Amino acid sequence: MFNLVPFGKNHPLEKREDFFNQVFDNFFREDFFAPLTKIGNDFRVDLKEVDDSYLIEADLPGIKKQDIALQYANNYLTIIAKRNYNEENKQDNYLRRERRYGEFQRSFYIGNVQEDRIDAEFKDGVLIITLPKKDKAVQNVNTIPIR
Repeated sequence: MFNLVPFGKNHPLEKREDFFNQVFDNFFREDFFAPLTKIGNDFRVDLKEVDDSYLIEADLPGIKKQDIALQYANNYLTIIAKRNYNEENKQDNYLRRERRYGEFQRSFYIGNVQEDRIDAEFKDGVLIITLPKKDKAVQNVNTIPIR
């Protein structure tokens, strides 16, 4: 009953099905959207919370310390990094270029931070930022009676 229309691999409908499967497989493969996801997101960051602070570790290989800027404003931490293009290699015949050049930045909303105690260290291509938390202030809780 399921083989009402018997056809083999050389039948045009069978080839058509393979074509559509390939189209959908290519559409959903992992690297299909890679160019879109890499815009403005050219370095990896780990963000974790510990008892008294937040820690951020950003991988910035090949970037010099003087080409990194940190800004904290309105509870947003922004990491800006710049990798300059080497003009000497402009005439080389590259078969593939995956390393990106220019300015990259990432921003993170991190509230409850003591702005004057933020610390950053850059070592071996990894930027480590420590954002100490504000002391937990005693919050006044107003109980509202329900009528």
